[in-house]
Parts: sequence; C-alpha cells; structure tokens
Amino acid sequence: MTTGKTTLLLATLLAALALPAAAADGLRNLPKDLPLATSDGSPGKVTFRHSSHVDAKQPACTRCHPKLFSSLKATDPAKKPITHKAMEAGGSCGACHGKTAFNFDSCDMCHGS
Repeated sequence: MTTGKTTLLLATLLAALALPAAAADGLRNLPKDLPLATSDGSPGKVTFRHSSHVDAKQPACTRCHPKLFSSLKATDPAKKPITHKAMEAGGSCGACHGKTAFNFDSCDMCHGS
C-alpha cells in the first residue's frame, strides 16, 4: 500500500472512531431549556427541552433547524406562541407530534412541565 493510501485509511479510521465521541460530546452542549410563550386559553406553560427531543445515537439538528425553527434567532419560538391550530396543521411541534411522536391527547405531556 502506498503512503498516500495508508494515510487516507488511517485518517478515515480515526474519523470513524471519533464520531461517536463527538456526537456524545455535542449532546452535553445542547441549548438550555426554552420556556415557550403561551397564548390565550393555554392550559399552562410549556418548556421545550432539547434533551428529550434529540436522539443521542443519531443527533439530527436539521430535522427541525432551520426548516421549522431558526437555530440562532432569539425571535423563535419563545417570543411567539405556538398554537394547537398550527400544530394540527403540521406546523412547528405538529411536524412530528401526532405523527411520529406522541399525539395531543394529554395536555400535561407538554403543559405544566
């Protein structure tokens, strides 16, 4: 094997070994809990926790960012209430909840947390 191929193979192996550690390290640096704005008639406060939404084995920020929520702007979503009407239409939390994540049947799953 040539020196170039050996170097490439070694670099690839090291990168593959480092990925799980980098992913686990990234999960320790998740953004802090985010209290969301409430709208009229809300049954209670909602606090978004990245820790309960990120799969440690397959962290994928791009599932939500920037398509559903901006990553860096302080204007989303804490400043503007997320409504059930928007969620039921598949917006914001409703992109997953009610489809691949738990439904909206129990208010206390999100409200009052």
